[in-house]
Amino acid sequence: MKKILLLMVLAATLLVTAYTVKAITINNELANSEMTNKEMTNDEMKNDDTSKKIDEIITQQQKKSADENPNDAVDYSKAELKTIYLAGGCFWGVEAYLEKVYGVADVVSGYANGDTENPTYEDVSYKNSGHAETVKVDYDPARISLEQILDYYLLVVDPTSMNKQGNDRGVQYRSGVYYTDESERKIIEERLNKEQAKYADKIVVEVEKLDNFYEAEEYHQDYLKKNPNGYCHIDISKANEVIIDQSKYPKPSDEELKKKLTDVQYKVTQENDTEYAFSNEYWDNKDKGIYVDVATGEPLFSSTDKFDSGCGWPSFSKPIAKEVVTYHTDLSYNMKRTEVRSRSGNSHLGHVFEDGPKELGGLRYCINSASICFVPLEAMEQEGYGYLTHLIK
Repeated sequence: MKKILLLMVLAATLLVTAYTVKAITINNELANSEMTNKEMTNDEMKNDDTSKKIDEIITQQQKKSADENPNDAVDYSKAELKTIYLAGGCFWGVEAYLEKVYGVADVVSGYANGDTENPTYEDVSYKNSGHAETVKVDYDPARISLEQILDYYLLVVDPTSMNKQGNDRGVQYRSGVYYTDESERKIIEERLNKEQAKYADKIVVEVEKLDNFYEAEEYHQDYLKKNPNGYCHIDISKANEVIIDQSKYPKPSDEELKKKLTDVQYKVTQENDTEYAFSNEYWDNKDKGIYVDVATGEPLFSSTDKFDSGCGWPSFSKPIAKEVVTYHTDLSYNMKRTEVRSRSGNSHLGHVFEDGPKELGGLRYCINSASICFVPLEAMEQEGYGYLTHLIK
């Protein structure tokens, strides 16, 4: 009987001990999980900080070249130009901005869709002529599409602001897109509908067929060239931003990627592997062109921004556009680094460091050759990257 009693006590003790150990284990796991989640949250915050810091460096480099106009090197005399009319507040800034967008042949300031003929600036500003300060934009559709023109327009115009842009208020400062070809209306409306997703307030940009357009007085034309310190409500350097349409570069399925990519390319882009230094395809490539995501074809880097860092991998001072790469904290190999991945394909590309040339902004994007594919300058047009040829210097 004593034996049975002792066995029962022992069994109960073991059971309690087991539950206690399990409870402690669960609590430890929960604590570790909470710590991990906390660390992940901190890492995410650091990623945001890193991204903002890098974006600011790139923006400052961009501002340094704000006075450059890529259209100065283009002969548009034989191009079959198209025209769109855009209103977005004071036309001084809109004209100076759009004339620096690659593919725009000419921009003229004027007054559109008003109630009187041949209005003067005084008529528009003080006599309620009903016109909107508008710019006539002649562009080469072989270099830039109407939708891309609208992309740049929406970078600097608040489409939800009624009769106001910047410090300017009044009907003459309303925003509007005025077309002459009825087939363009659908393109314009679809682009504005797409933009609406970014705003809680309703977009109030007028979309109308051009009723009339009169050129503004000569002193208004190229106003900011004549008056470099004149008033401007927009950031003209944004014309230097490259807009890459992510929808054109969808990521294939994993099965398709395994067929499309080599073993090395798949391991690097999809499994975060790394190539050997000095024995990869592009580390010493000096040809002119662009480098695209090997998985999706999305443009990532330009030969113009490539430099010899001595590290044995392709090195770049910045991506083609800020949006085409994402940043992530990498704690592998007992190091803390900032990983760079492609936007559309989420491909592992490499890492970014702050030991690059100071005159180029101080960044060094150290990229695996297996993550990218080089498209030489002479093949860019044929392969659908003609809209980026002006970046190659």
